[in-house]
Amino acid sequence: MDSIELYRKVLLSVSGNRLVEHLALRYGRKLAAKFIAGSSLEEALDEIERLNGNGIMVTLDHLGEGIKQIAEAASYREEYVRLINGIARRKVNSNVSLKPTQMGLALDPEACYSNIRDIVAEAKQHNNFVRIDMEDSPYTQATIDIVLRLHGEGLTNVGTVIQAYLLRSREDVKQLIEAGVNLRLVKGAYKEPASVAYQQMSEVIDNFKALIQMHLDHGVYTAIASHDDRIINWVKEYAYKKGIKADAFEFQMLYGLRMNDQAQLAREGYRIRCYMPYGSMWYPYYTRRLAEKPANLWMVVKNMFK
Repeated sequence: MDSIELYRKVLLSVSGNRLVEHLALRYGRKLAAKFIAGSSLEEALDEIERLNGNGIMVTLDHLGEGIKQIAEAASYREEYVRLINGIARRKVNSNVSLKPTQMGLALDPEACYSNIRDIVAEAKQHNNFVRIDMEDSPYTQATIDIVLRLHGEGLTNVGTVIQAYLLRSREDVKQLIEAGVNLRLVKGAYKEPASVAYQQMSEVIDNFKALIQMHLDHGVYTAIASHDDRIINWVKEYAYKKGIKADAFEFQMLYGLRMNDQAQLAREGYRIRCYMPYGSMWYPYYTRRLAEKPANLWMVVKNMFK
């Protein structure tokens, strides 16, 4: 295990400690604000307008993960309906992302499906798209099943995410390409055991490239979510070598990270989309961002002393 992978596992483990979470919630909100586009929808929509002005598209995420009672999902569902209408009202270039556990997947899968279906149907009314985020591996199959079921009902304006560190991902990509499902490809940001996930970053990178190549070679529109220059440069070179046009894929990056580079990709003629979260439930999202690489934590530490 290399030092970066060890760092990631330690931070993800520590972040689950209740004392650490309490201290972070008490003292870390200002630092987390770098990655969060405000607490309200209007603040987020204002920021989308600003990014659109730089040629950057957005996928908007209302923060929130696992809920304790299924009734809580209703408020999240209604917020997503509200934000879809907000996007249409402001005429900004943004689709939406949501987490299935936020809609009740761990508590009542059928109620979760109904909640997500309402959101996807609302988005379809506005010619918009919904990305169902992929969470940790216990929810992988259920999330894929939700997307395939929606497609089967004619709601094809919905896609999901495939994580390159999972051993199963190549077979999942094959199935979803055949079903015509729009995918975001990522490395993966959860702590997973060796029984289901690659443990070496070199293996994850190799699998990530293989998944991207499967998409591009099949002529399937590809969303590549990465801040890793090894991946970004490889995609550029592969697309050039194969004569793949720049509008056949898009790069995706996180709000608050490499914003100048995102604007530069747009100036170079590439499609670039910024994953932008807003809301008050920021702690789980924030800790995964810090765990992705030491540079993110170092950036936060430097800000603490400014």
